[in-house]
Amino acid sequence: MSGSPIEVLMEGQRLPVKTGEKIVDLLKRFPPKDGKPFAAKINQHLVSLDTSIRYACKITPVTYGQREGTAVYRRSACLILFEAAKELFPDAEVIVGQSLAGGYYFDLRVPRALPPDHLTQIEARMRQIVAENRPFQRQTITSEEAVQHFRDEGYEDKIKLLTTTRWIEVRLVGCGVFKDIQHGPVVPSTGYIDQFEVVPYAPGFVLRFPEQRTAETPATLAPEPGLFQIYKETKAWNRILGVVNVGQLNEACLSGEIGEVIKIAEGFHEKKIAEFADVVAQRRGQVRLVLIAGPSSSGKTTFSKRLMIQLRVNGLRPVTLGTDNYFVGRAQTPVDEQGKPDFECLEAVDVALFNQHLEQLLAGQEAQIPTYDFFTGTRAPQTTPMRLGADDILIVEGIHGLNPKLTEAVPADHKLKIYISALTQLGLDDHNRIMTTDVRLIRRIVRDRKYRGHGASRTLNMWHSVLRGERQNIFPFQESADLMFNSTLIYEPAVLRVFAERFLLEVPSDDEAFGEAYRLLQFVRMFVPIFPDEIPHTSILREFVGGSTFEY
Repeated sequence: MSGSPIEVLMEGQRLPVKTGEKIVDLLKRFPPKDGKPFAAKINQHLVSLDTSIRYACKITPVTYGQREGTAVYRRSACLILFEAAKELFPDAEVIVGQSLAGGYYFDLRVPRALPPDHLTQIEARMRQIVAENRPFQRQTITSEEAVQHFRDEGYEDKIKLLTTTRWIEVRLVGCGVFKDIQHGPVVPSTGYIDQFEVVPYAPGFVLRFPEQRTAETPATLAPEPGLFQIYKETKAWNRILGVVNVGQLNEACLSGEIGEVIKIAEGFHEKKIAEFADVVAQRRGQVRLVLIAGPSSSGKTTFSKRLMIQLRVNGLRPVTLGTDNYFVGRAQTPVDEQGKPDFECLEAVDVALFNQHLEQLLAGQEAQIPTYDFFTGTRAPQTTPMRLGADDILIVEGIHGLNPKLTEAVPADHKLKIYISALTQLGLDDHNRIMTTDVRLIRRIVRDRKYRGHGASRTLNMWHSVLRGERQNIFPFQESADLMFNSTLIYEPAVLRVFAERFLLEVPSDDEAFGEAYRLLQFVRMFVPIFPDEIPHTSILREFVGGSTFEY
């Protein structure tokens, strides 16, 4: 019965509420300990703060410092941006792009010239909307009504998404005249979003957010020209394919054109890898060391193997040197803030011995390469002799490849640094981006479940520590790379769905990872499945779904 008393569990306390009370009102009565919440979880489900409590449950406040809270803040800020732009420039197209320079990059397309201060005007209107503290309004309508609404607004991208995923009902959200498909919780009102900045980033602009630890501290503005260049290159590839959003990809799957899309996407990859091998060949005699680095599940291993083939085509003989054999003993491995061994930090590697061997090898001398016993956590007594020939190119692949300390014994002009990223340039539609980390996470869930004996729950629960390690050990060095490669394939989420849907369903509802598993499940279900039959057996995607001709 409405208003009847129930109890909820929050931060270890049992608290009295009335059925139908909103979470935001509960948090006013019992302020959380860890800062301002922007969303909450009912049991394991992420919800907006204005959600009503209808049964006894566990309530977990979600702050900006948590990945889910950051996503809610950014989603809400983007809606305010779209509203401000539509109020000021109704005929403008604002199209979201990649994560960049502490925020999201946007293209702004207009049929007429805008005033020179148009970005200043947009930011000012956003701040006015925030000051008005407008509520985020939601409404649920039929798919047919939604299609008609978006047709009236000229949003063909959203129509294609709805018609190819067979939605029955659609929930819209907005804080004014602009209405969007709701793809996740938002804050109750615009007043929550008080830290942001609109800055020019040619040819578009960036909506910048606070740094991830706190919603009160602006992120440092750090331009990323290398990443932005491969972002633009990939967007150009997508336009050539005629696939820039999920609706268009789904149409290609349903029409039978997907085979051609796959061939062209894989052809782009092969062409780029061949170009990289040509760069190495042109610097023959000078470059003897190729360093390959990238975040988890970016496809470094398959890229390395395909690059080695192209190097052989150029008359070079690639030889690999793995950093794993240079781990220090487990007893000497540094620990993280939780007291667990931190195998991802540079100090877990015997850097001095590694550099000694690099010097010997590049001088044409023999080096005794160690063997690390992962079972005992110690270096094995036996070693393997290695010597480089005149046409040999040393390949080192690992997370620290771009860290100058790993190879400080080698002069800069004797090495070539390659950064492998997985920048997802496919959008749900023009206003909703796909998070790059989501595609990498799904890649890893599939690979871990198929080949490493780890269920999706384990992968999801450790993902935050993986991201932390990347922020510390990989991303600070990415712009120092000589070459960058985007390993994402435009069609891959549709293939990953075939495997990920099953593996995500294996996560129990009482598991800590259930909420994230549910979110990813809803994401992959937006793609028309592609069976892996047509994927080349040398594809980077084969590293995760299986069937590769390479040995791993």
